[in-house]
Amino acid sequence: MSSEVLVWWFFLCVVSAANVLALLYSARALRQRQAGIAPEVYATRRWQLLLSAGYVLGCAYRSALPVFDVQRICLFDSWLSSVVVGRSVATVAELCFATQWALLMHEISQATHSRAGRWAARAVLPLIALAETCSWYAVLTTANIGHVIEESLWGIAAALLVASLLSMWPRCTPRQRPLVLALCATGAAYVVFMFMVDVPMYWSRWLADEALGRHYLSLQQGLLDASSRWVVSQQWQVWKSEVLWMSLYFSVAVWLSIGFAHAPVLQRQRALPTPA
Repeated sequence: MSSEVLVWWFFLCVVSAANVLALLYSARALRQRQAGIAPEVYATRRWQLLLSAGYVLGCAYRSALPVFDVQRICLFDSWLSSVVVGRSVATVAELCFATQWALLMHEISQATHSRAGRWAARAVLPLIALAETCSWYAVLTTANIGHVIEESLWGIAAALLVASLLSMWPRCTPRQRPLVLALCATGAAYVVFMFMVDVPMYWSRWLADEALGRHYLSLQQGLLDASSRWVVSQQWQVWKSEVLWMSLYFSVAVWLSIGFAHAPVLQRQRALPTPA
């Protein structure tokens, strides 16, 4: 293993171990808060914690056994590193993360009586489920256009959430605004990253494959290939294009997921009068 890849892989493993410990601490902290919050709020926060566990553990697995899906490249020679296993873990983890966002958006929209927020909360999970379908298409067929659509859908979902949060701003109380502002800033940074870095990366790979006249697999061929073939590589030249997004995804995104279980309790406002 090259020294650069070793350092990066060690970083991912250390961060993932810290994330698992943070999840355990988060569960303990939530139990200690139970007596001080309303039962319905505690139930929502407990769901956030359970969904976070799915995301944290899924990311920890993928950090220990990184996989470059379309190219079928992995760090270690094991069936646990197969693309089908890794993509299945990723799908469950990402749906857990998307559900966390939907729950939090629903809570904020309920507190602010925002119809736009409620629609955004309902739209998140279907958008991400469609994104996961596109991801599987890309992984099985090796056609990066699927990843272009997948990452675009993630970016669109985040942009929708940011727009709906901004629409709620006039309705927010001073106590609610710090949370909404933090979510808007995080979401906006994510949207910029997706459409300035991630989507162009996959688009350039798609164009390069098209220029070379690459032969793509059928779904059936891809399922067999992704289940049975993996290429071990531990060289920096192979992995360096994946380092940035994996490092951010398995660290910052996980911290957000854990933090959702401890979001401030939002008091529901009195409904605004309906115009005559």
